[in-house]
Amino acid sequence: MTQMDSLLAEADLLYSMDDINQALDKLAEAIERDYAELNPVMLCVMNGAVMTAGHLLPRLPFRLELDYIHASRYGDKTVGGELVWQSQPSIDINDRHVVLIEDIYDQGLTLAALREFCKEAGAVSVRCVCLFDKLREDKVGPLPEYLGLTVPDRYVFGFGMDVAGYWRNLPAVYAMKDS
Repeated sequence: MTQMDSLLAEADLLYSMDDINQALDKLAEAIERDYAELNPVMLCVMNGAVMTAGHLLPRLPFRLELDYIHASRYGDKTVGGELVWQSQPSIDINDRHVVLIEDIYDQGLTLAALREFCKEAGAVSVRCVCLFDKLREDKVGPLPEYLGLTVPDRYVFGFGMDVAGYWRNLPAVYAMKDS
């Protein structure tokens, strides 16, 4: 058994795929209510939100454009550091309504920087959907407008979120034992 296999075997299951699907249905209803007539640009925050975007977008039966943005504070670490920009959107977001699709609302530093980037690029509005909301006391910036499920203040992984590059592919969310 590898170290990654042991990590998963010892982790606590927080949410199953059924739980995640129910949360995605609720998020999609709220987003459709607010954006069905606005032709938004949905910006998937890489890499963690790929799973969220892939499961959320088919639930949105209206006209939209999809692009991605990539900025991270984690890299291959389990503790956030300096924000590193990897990629900016190729779609012009000037005079557009933007919805950032994020995997987890942790401390909020990355999200605050992404919101500021979009505003400076001329977005009419910038809102955020986060599938997971980590229960922390030290959050900064405005809350995401669309929040799904809460997770404890532990290192979580699965459904797009990784541990040292692994386990993004899991159809569930787990918390590490020693976090």
